This record gives sequence, structure tokens and C-alpha cells, in this order.
Amino acid sequence: MMKLRNTLYAMLCLTAGLCTLTGCIDEYEADIHYEDTDLLVVEGTICSGQTNRFYLSHTQALNSFDMPRRVSGAIVSVRGTDGSEYPTSLDNGCYFCQLGQLSPDVEYYLHIEYEDEIYESTPQKPLPSEGITQVKAVQNFPRGNIDVLVTPEKPLDPGVTNYYSWTYDETYEVRPEYETTMYFDVELGEPVYEDIYHFPPRGWIDGRGTSIMVGASTGYEGEHIQGMKIYELSHTDSKVYYMYSGLVHQRAISKGEYEYELARRQASSEMGGLFTPLPSALPTNIRCLTSGKRVIGYIGCSLNTSDFRFFINASEFTIRRYTGGDNRVWLVSPTVADCCAMVARGMYLVEWLIPEMTDDNKLHTAWAYLHQLDVRARYSGAYVEKPGYWPE
Repeated sequence: MMKLRNTLYAMLCLTAGLCTLTGCIDEYEADIHYEDTDLLVVEGTICSGQTNRFYLSHTQALNSFDMPRRVSGAIVSVRGTDGSEYPTSLDNGCYFCQLGQLSPDVEYYLHIEYEDEIYESTPQKPLPSEGITQVKAVQNFPRGNIDVLVTPEKPLDPGVTNYYSWTYDETYEVRPEYETTMYFDVELGEPVYEDIYHFPPRGWIDGRGTSIMVGASTGYEGEHIQGMKIYELSHTDSKVYYMYSGLVHQRAISKGEYEYELARRQASSEMGGLFTPLPSALPTNIRCLTSGKRVIGYIGCSLNTSDFRFFINASEFTIRRYTGGDNRVWLVSPTVADCCAMVARGMYLVEWLIPEMTDDNKLHTAWAYLHQLDVRARYSGAYVEKPGYWPE
């Protein structure tokens, strides 16, 4: 939680999930002036051929500890200048609708009716996006972070500056802390060397990147971006312990949307500084048609999204794995009753070292809990069916 700064005016902060941005960052200057709190915040993108999601909320005072106030009573729709209209449904604070293929010759905009006011974004034709030539992971030095670099295809219009937005989904492999191929039979009172539990040797977790990255082709030859860093992974991150896959989504965006994302980065990372632009000073393409109320947000419009999947194999990088020591429970010279008690506690036999195998000529046994042996119990959201795109 950011601390309240002693400034000359009341600062506001966005509470609608402001994202950290990377890419080509240009300096942005905005006029600073006083605005009331409780401004409407609109987030989302009109994009062809996919589910579109729009989030409505309100700003609040910087020193407020309340949760963001989501807007749930609005009527929201995507409209086209050809008379087309796509109403949205509300689910868990999100307004969503499925759009088919948009026409490149029609302008589209977001229409909002809320508290006797009408808001609309500026109509715009959907921008086509080039494909992605390459996404690669680079570790410039041992023990360094792993940079993810993107190279779009040659720009559709090489004579002007091209602007892009990137998001990503990720899937990574996880493995259990320990494995076992035996169990303790409480009726026989002895270990049995048989794998009756069939704990999976690995699993996978899906996630969604929390950042929106934007970039401009300024400074690149032919306005063609080459190897731009869009995000990074720590070499100690458990996501890269074995194999990691990222699915990068690329959209061509307008200069206005690019500038809005840059300004939003500044507002979210530096809020409270004396020369930080207020959220109300952010550029926006949304206006209130029925009054002079200000709105925060920018609605882009895209004809398509280009995707590219890449992989990071841990064996090709310097990865530091945190082991955390031996977390099993060891019993020395246990009785049958001791072993039965471990089973009753929900523990599983992992090691059975007879006296001939130990330095002190005593029986040593090691036990582990389910979450140490089964990735589904250890990681929330883990699954064991290998994704179809996963390499052998």
C-alpha cells in the first residue's frame, strides 16, 4: 500500500488493476489539476473473433483502504457504425461478449449506460496486426535473469511508427518433492516394495501474465522491431526449474492507446510524487455524452491477435533450484506400532534403510505427506494430463 505523501493537492490513485508496462518507454507529460474522486474507470479492448472483456470501476482517494468499487449495474455493448450491436453479460465483475469477425471498413466503439449517463469511446476501425516471426529466451550471463524477446513480422506499413501491445499466457512443468515406490502394510507390519499409489512423476500449471507490455518501432530500421524485451523470468523462479512455455499475444495498437498505456504506467508506479500526473489527466478516448463528467480509460480496437508459443528448457540455461533441505520425517529404530502410527497420520513410506545400510547399524525410515508426493496436492491448479503441445 502506497503511503500518503504530503503534496500540495489531493492525489488520486487508480484501483482498477493498473498493469506494469515494459517496452519502448517515452517521456509523457500531463497537466496536473485537481479532480474529485469517484471517477469512472473503463478497461478493455474491442477485438475481432474472441471473447471481449470490459471492467468498470471507480477511482478512490490515495489514502483509502477500501476495496475498489466495481460497477455492476451498467448496460454495456459494443457497437459499429454500420448499426451492429453486441450486448454484454455480467459475470464476476466483468462485462463480456463474444465478437465474430469484425469488418475492417466499419468503426466500432464501446457504449455504456450508467447512473443516467451515457458514455462512448471514439469510433475506430479495427487495426490489423502482423504475425510474430520469433519469440526467444536469452540469458545474457550465468545466474542472470532470462529475457523474453519478441520480433514481429515485417510491418504492414513500414513508412510510419508502429505500436504494439503484448500479453502472455504461461504453462510450466512441476514435479513432486519426493517419490516413492513402496508402502507400509499395516497388516503385515512390514514394507512392501510395490507402487500402489502411482503418484504422477510430473504435472503442469497454467497461468496468465499480469503485465501488459507496449512498444514502438521508433529507432528500428524500417520501423521493424527486432528482439524487443517484453518480460523476464528469474533464474531462481520455480517456473523454469524444468520446462516453461509462454504463449505471446500481439496486437497492433494506435498511438493514442500506446500513450495511454505509458501514462498509466507512470501513474501507477509513481503515484504520490509531486510531478506525477493525476489519473484524471491520463489521455482517454472515452467521453460522457450527457454531461461533462470525466472518464478514465482507453478502448482499443483490433482486427486480430497474433500468437506465438515458445519454450524454455532448463537444461539450456543456468537455473538455480531451491531444495530447502530434507523435509521428510525420519524415524530411527521404529517399532511396527510407530510405523502404523505414521500411516494413521496420513504419511507415506519413502525410505526403508535396514541396519546393514546405515552407519549406526539401526533401521532408518523416511516418511512424507501427500503434498510432498503428488503435484496435485502440492500446487493449486496443477494437472497431470500432458498438454498436446508439450514436447516429449
